[in-house]
Amino acid sequence: MGQPWAAGRSEGASARLPLVLTALWAAAVGLELAYVLVLGPGPPPLGPLARALQLVLAAFQLLNLLGNVGLFLRSDPSIRGVMLAGRGLGQGWAYCYQCQSQVPPRSGHCSACRICILRRDHHCRLLGRCVGFRNYRPFLCLLLHAAGVLLHVSVLLGPALTALLQAHSPLHTAALLLLPWLMLLTGRVSLAQFALAFVTDTCVAGALLCGAGLLFHGMLLLRGQTTWEWARGQHSYDLGPCHNLQAALGPRWVLVWLWPFLSSPLPGDGITFQTTADVGLTAS
Repeated sequence: MGQPWAAGRSEGASARLPLVLTALWAAAVGLELAYVLVLGPGPPPLGPLARALQLVLAAFQLLNLLGNVGLFLRSDPSIRGVMLAGRGLGQGWAYCYQCQSQVPPRSGHCSACRICILRRDHHCRLLGRCVGFRNYRPFLCLLLHAAGVLLHVSVLLGPALTALLQAHSPLHTAALLLLPWLMLLTGRVSLAQFALAFVTDTCVAGALLCGAGLLFHGMLLLRGQTTWEWARGQHSYDLGPCHNLQAALGPRWVLVWLWPFLSSPLPGDGITFQTTADVGLTAS
């Protein structure tokens, strides 16, 4: 009998909604930035060399951000197309009744994606896709460069926001930063002022969120864990920081953070994983 997920697409319109909303928010940030730089106070005052370096940094960040988003969405982390029949004999294998298939260790079924994911970590709500064996690297790089881009945008919007805040009382300033929607609905600020405060707020919050996520997943990366394994205190696949980095990012793990299209093939297949017990037996 064929696999239930093989006959059709596993992602419907509801699965694309988070990606559409994220894209709309990114477009809003870009439009607000363009408005402030072109029609507003403009960018912070900088010399020619500093301005050139800022443009180079912005291009580098944007290329990395878009490249890693593309790789993340294009890489399928699921068991779709993976030959698993007859291989489910080892320790840790299980049977997924939803997929009607044997699944290897560290895999998990995602109710949103409607399929099992190889080395499943979690489901990314903002991009509407699971993080697994094949797209963990672009996910990590995406967190790094998203935090950098959002911080950069916040700096560029800083002069305009500072000028707006200095023109009002401290109470008005606090309310605008903390409750911009309430200030707009009560008519205390214009739509342009609301957009500036709201976009800056979300950029700063997004940068902090991405930075926290990067720190958390950096810890998991060094420990050779997934989020599920960390929550349950499992350390069966921790082979040391260097080996863990190579297993998740490939042999060029130092350089993959700098360019999304750098070749760094993963050493495994997402099905079999070396454990600490295997290393102990080899050493003995």
